Amino acid sequence: MAGHSKWAQIKRQKGVTDAKRGALFTKLSREITNAARNGGPDPAMNFRLRLAIQRAKASNMPNDNIDRAIAKASGGSGTDQVDEVMYEGYGPGGTAILISAMTDNRNRTVADVRHQFNRAGGSMGEAGSVAWQFDPRGLISIPVDGHDPDEIALQAIDAGADDVQVEDDTIEVKTEPAALEGVRNALEQQGLNVENSDFAMVPKTTISLEPKAAMQTLKLLDALEDMEDVLRVYSNAEFSEEVLESYPG
Repeated sequence: MAGHSKWAQIKRQKGVTDAKRGALFTKLSREITNAARNGGPDPAMNFRLRLAIQRAKASNMPNDNIDRAIAKASGGSGTDQVDEVMYEGYGPGGTAILISAMTDNRNRTVADVRHQFNRAGGSMGEAGSVAWQFDPRGLISIPVDGHDPDEIALQAIDAGADDVQVEDDTIEVKTEPAALEGVRNALEQQGLNVENSDFAMVPKTTISLEPKAAMQTLKLLDALEDMEDVLRVYSNAEFSEEVLESYPG
């Protein structure tokens, strides 16, 4: 997971083009709308909506866009109904990959996902073929910012976290999904800056890849993430520092 997390961090640091930012805002809006439609438009009563709004704000999405996405959920139109789906497959080197998507056309999306796997020399799998290698978890990222990582780890464990890892300047806290909100609140109440919190599928074990397969896998993960209907991509690949630094992204 560490290598995959670092890949995501590098992507954030490099930033995105205006075109990609527009596509990202579209995905975030869709996620906010769906969360509000399923759990109600009040963030105080809808934790999933609060998470979606937090992700949107972390990506510098304007408040007007967020408000419009919430309002759209109560518009009464059935034309924008979307399904949440999970696709599974294997990438280069046998990498297990999970794709979380939100789509209004399952046939289109599955065809697009299959195309990306085939193009990378991988293959899509049946439901359950890959998911057993992952566990649902809550993930919280906290910048070190001069804090003592050991002290933060103790605070997180006391608040109900399962595990804490330090990656460079970031502390990654893992929780049971149901404990995510409580742990986040406890850490924020202690004055810590929570950079990001989300639900995720965390691999039970990771695999190291040869440089060529690692590069091919990174390209596949990027291609999948760039798809309009794809929200998140998870893999069990472990990338070396050298591969991450040399990857053009």
